[in-house]
Amino acid sequence: MVATIDGNASSNGAIVHQVPVPGSDTKVADIDVRSSVDLIAYMQPSKLVINLAETLKPLPDLSRLAFGQSFSDHMLVMSYDPTTGWSAPVIQPYQPLQLDPASSCFQYATNLFEGMKAYPHGTPRLFRPELNMARMKTSAERLALPPFDTDALLTLIKKLVAVDRRWIPDLPGHSLYLRPTMIGTRPCLGVAASTHAMIYVICCPAGPYFGASVKRIPLYACYDSVRSWPGGTGGYKLGLNYASTFEPQRRAAKKGYAQVLWLLGDEHKVTEAGAMNFFVIVRRTDGDLDVLTPPLDGTILPGVTRNSVLALAAAHSPETPLPGLSPTLRLHTHERVITMPELREYSSKGDLLEAFCVGTAAIVAPVDRIGYEGEDIVLPEDAPVADALCERIEAIQEGRFEWDGWSVRCE
Repeated sequence: MVATIDGNASSNGAIVHQVPVPGSDTKVADIDVRSSVDLIAYMQPSKLVINLAETLKPLPDLSRLAFGQSFSDHMLVMSYDPTTGWSAPVIQPYQPLQLDPASSCFQYATNLFEGMKAYPHGTPRLFRPELNMARMKTSAERLALPPFDTDALLTLIKKLVAVDRRWIPDLPGHSLYLRPTMIGTRPCLGVAASTHAMIYVICCPAGPYFGASVKRIPLYACYDSVRSWPGGTGGYKLGLNYASTFEPQRRAAKKGYAQVLWLLGDEHKVTEAGAMNFFVIVRRTDGDLDVLTPPLDGTILPGVTRNSVLALAAAHSPETPLPGLSPTLRLHTHERVITMPELREYSSKGDLLEAFCVGTAAIVAPVDRIGYEGEDIVLPEDAPVADALCERIEAIQEGRFEWDGWSVRCE
């Protein structure tokens, strides 16, 4: 029988992770978890317990791999109690969680997550994972969830990757997708911040997000439904931001479009595309190219890939050229408001050269057309800047090209 965090196991030997429930004399509403800074120290890699699965799963057929449907052998789990802090972290066989039906995550959407990838190249590598941890911390603060040590969590994630490294596909364009998740587990229907929480990390092998045969995707510009709004939560990676997008996405799919391009306000400002950041390449009068993306105004998620695209585009020069682009071509990066009427005008003049979406899952996905007000804005067939950025990012991720320490070994 395999030991569990709370010392219990089910009758069949499977581990059941029990969420701490406060005693009847605990006044959960009166506990200020923010004042208990010392409790962060309870999340320490030195306390990690590893319970390996007795039987390993067969690896999936990569030629038939669908995103997010096949999960690795193990998962990382730990829980937070306001009186004792973080439990000892455990790497255990992948399995269902046991949660109180009144848990905050079910009632008030106190859920957040991150998307990361591990890549094969000798020792497994992560891509700029410190940015994911920093964003996860701000998301937790936005939901008033308990604090956690980002450095310790990253160390534990590396341990999990090392345990399940056989699940990292050794195939170009493939990786092991990691989903660090934090949920509020306070077992109370009172409308208040969750004093209890759980962090868990699960992994699944992943190939090209839209499929190997898909080279470019069509977008449907939507302004009758919004993904985020000023003062809202669009700048955080919260589960609640995604649920309201499913119905508009279904409508877009029925019209023949792969993703929704989310617009905001009477001026139809561009925000994001699906769950990805959005870029366009516009030709300037001097022959240089502008690389445009909407600003981080609170409605836009600060994507790791977005940040990387801006940095790599700005660095393009004869000294550090992007693959396939002329070293003398000048790329000017701008984070500014973009509107659909503006894109339509650029297109009519022949100056809208490329549009593409970026994110952890898709990396860089060129756009072939944008449906807007009953018409399609058609993009040129070639997307040399998007292709160059994708090639460079993949090379960095896989450890074939060193750049500013972005590729981090899981050691």
